[in-house]
Amino acid sequence: MCGRFARKSTQDLLAEWFGIELEDMPWFAPSYNAAPQSVQPIVRQNRDTGKREFAVLRWGLVPFWAKDAKFGYSTINARAEEAASKPAFREALKKRRCLVPADAFYEWQRLDKKTKRPFAFGLKSGEPYAFAGLWEKWQGKDKEALETFTILTTDPNELMEPVHNRMPVILEPKDYDRWLGWDPAERPPVELMRPFPAEQMRSWPVSDRVGNVRNNDAELLEPAQASTA
Repeated sequence: MCGRFARKSTQDLLAEWFGIELEDMPWFAPSYNAAPQSVQPIVRQNRDTGKREFAVLRWGLVPFWAKDAKFGYSTINARAEEAASKPAFREALKKRRCLVPADAFYEWQRLDKKTKRPFAFGLKSGEPYAFAGLWEKWQGKDKEALETFTILTTDPNELMEPVHNRMPVILEPKDYDRWLGWDPAERPPVELMRPFPAEQMRSWPVSDRVGNVRNNDAELLEPAQASTA
C-alpha cells in the first residue's frame, strides 16, 4: 500500500515539471508526511481547455454514489489489478485519472512481531515524480461538493520487495499525457499500472518520527538509524 508520502519540491519546480503556469496554480506548501484524509495537490486534465491543471483534493476517494464521506477512510489506495472491476474505482479509472506529485514515499519493514523499520523511497536522480491516481467529486446532503483522490498500487519491484508486498504506481513523465487523457471511446491505459524500474530508485532508513502524523518537517527525509525516535 501507500499510506504516507513526502512532497518537498517547490511550487516553481512542480509548475515546470508538469508544464503548468505558476500563476494558474492554487497555493500549497511542501508536505513531508502526507497522510490519509489530508488535503494534497494533484494534477488532472481540464475538460474545457484540455490543459493540465493543479487542484487540491482530500486523500481517500469517495465515489459519487457513496452515502457518507467516511467511505474515503478505506480507499486511500486502489489495487491496480482490481480498479477496473471495483465499483468504487471503475468509473474514475475510465474518466477521472490524475497525477499525485511526490518526492518520496514511506513504507515500514516488519523486523519481528513488535518492531517495524521505516524506509523512504525516491528516485536516484533526486527529481520529483508522480503516482498514478484517480479522483472523484462527491456531494453530500448539504450540497457541498467534496473532491477526493486515491493512489494506485501494484506489485513491488526488486527494491521494494524486501520491505513490503505492494508499492505505489509511479509513472514515467513520457506517460503523463496518456494517463491524463480522457476519451470515452478509448480503453484506460491499464498497461501503465506496473512496477517502476528498481534501478532508477533508491531507498534509505528514516526516523521513527515519521510514524506520527503531527511530525511534518524536512528532517523526516534524512537518513537515520533504525533506533532513532
